[in-house]
Amino acid sequence: CSFSSTGPLPTGTVRLDRENISSIGKLRRLGEIHSLYLQQNQIEKIENLESFPNLRFLCLAGNRIQRVENLQGLPHLSALDLSHNLIQVLDTEELPRSLRILDLTGNPCSRQDGYRDQVVAALPQLLQLDSQPVRGNTAEEEAGRGSCSSEEEEEDEEDEELLPELRIPFTVDKDFLVDLHRELAGRARRRRRMSLEEHRARLEELRERRALLL
Repeated sequence: CSFSSTGPLPTGTVRLDRENISSIGKLRRLGEIHSLYLQQNQIEKIENLESFPNLRFLCLAGNRIQRVENLQGLPHLSALDLSHNLIQVLDTEELPRSLRILDLTGNPCSRQDGYRDQVVAALPQLLQLDSQPVRGNTAEEEAGRGSCSSEEEEEDEEDEELLPELRIPFTVDKDFLVDLHRELAGRARRRRRMSLEEHRARLEELRERRALLL
């Protein structure tokens, strides 16, 4: 079946995942929509999305898409999930320069030599690629410098969701960039804690080996 607008749609977010949709049909202009979930369908082509000029989050994971195209009409798109599709060759010119989060995991193109460097070079604002932070990004470093309370740390531990269902950034009633920085700060803190725990474990192992030798 084809996804098209024949009646009223909910404000802010449209969720049409797992609906056996095969194509995105012509739509009336829907400027109020910020987030569009179309994962786990049968969609083969990215098309007719210019009806969502204010779209910030687009999830097309788990479809049958073979190429990235027709996204330049989305000037505010900040997060794009195209994981687990059939994209063989990635044309980075087709990716909106506004992207901060991009997921192409599970596509043949993501296994090609130089893939990550090519994508990072093409997207100057990118903070996260395939669930991994983009190294050397000043926005993430600044976000990671903030202090946090024990309550905030506990909240970070509880919220481990990645794309396609990101925790906060794509709700309409919160400022996107503020929440995105908060999300990245939490992930930076978790990485630091994990590194510290691994370091302590290695030290303990060395002490035990030394004790045995002595």
